[in-house]
Amino acid sequence: MTSVRFLDLEGAMATSVAITVDVLDTANRLALRSGQAHQFDVQPWVANGYGYGDATDPVDLVVVPGLGMRNTQEVRSRLAAPDARAGADYLKEAAAAGSEIAASCAGVFLLAEAGILDQRRATTTWWLAPLFACRYPAVRLTPADLIVTDGPVTTAGAALAHLDLMLTLVGRHAGEALARECARYLAVDRRQSQSPYVTPGTIEGADSDVAIARSWALQNLATSIGVRDLAAAAHLSPRTFTRRISEATGMSPARFLRRLRVERAVELLHNTDLAVTGVAHAVGYSDPTALRRAMSQELGMSPRTVRGQRTRAH
Repeated sequence: MTSVRFLDLEGAMATSVAITVDVLDTANRLALRSGQAHQFDVQPWVANGYGYGDATDPVDLVVVPGLGMRNTQEVRSRLAAPDARAGADYLKEAAAAGSEIAASCAGVFLLAEAGILDQRRATTTWWLAPLFACRYPAVRLTPADLIVTDGPVTTAGAALAHLDLMLTLVGRHAGEALARECARYLAVDRRQSQSPYVTPGTIEGADSDVAIARSWALQNLATSIGVRDLAAAAHLSPRTFTRRISEATGMSPARFLRRLRVERAVELLHNTDLAVTGVAHAVGYSDPTALRRAMSQELGMSPRTVRGQRTRAH
């Protein structure tokens, strides 16, 4: 039987906690129905003071459910909290004792805080991936992946990817046949990537000041605006804004502005009959050549190709 402990931290996502318990309980019930013994012994590790009981208690698998952190500011404050620091210490000790470690969504940040992801491949929730990459450069982040296993550590993407994570763990510890049966019982399709769910505006909205700058920029794209203007719109210094936008989006301010212009240009090419010159002027480029260069850099396509997509769609 595999002993499992999950960290039930304050603010842990209720769905992630429930999925942890429900999937393993389903696996146990289906195993019993087929004449097998229980496969998993599941117990919570609840903060007691700021400790987690006896960290030397042997356990096969430690699971960290998603932590309900919605933006970069919440990530910083939550990870600095005493119970989160104690949780990171427990994870470090459990990993050193030979426990397998698994986490999903923003819970992956706690693994990185413990140092157990250094030099390993990992994934996390896609909309906090830029912050994760900036905060933990020693981790080889692959945010398009839904599930990543590197040695004794398995990580999963956003929110309900915790379900995929738990099915993966059932397959590893109790066999793929039981994992497939659990998936059928729960009416779940196994997924591989979170790329189809990525919304660029949500990534930018992970920081409220970046979201303010984005909204202001979209209303002023036709004018000659730059980094200082974006920073002023967010009431930040250019230096602070540059750092914040890098954390929230993984981009420089210049690249961020270029992408906004290209995204708006695509909308105009799809939804209006403006000539390319008119589109270029509408998004702040002085001539079509500058627009073509920006679209090639961001999309690998020309304005003519993008407009042709509209023609084929209709």
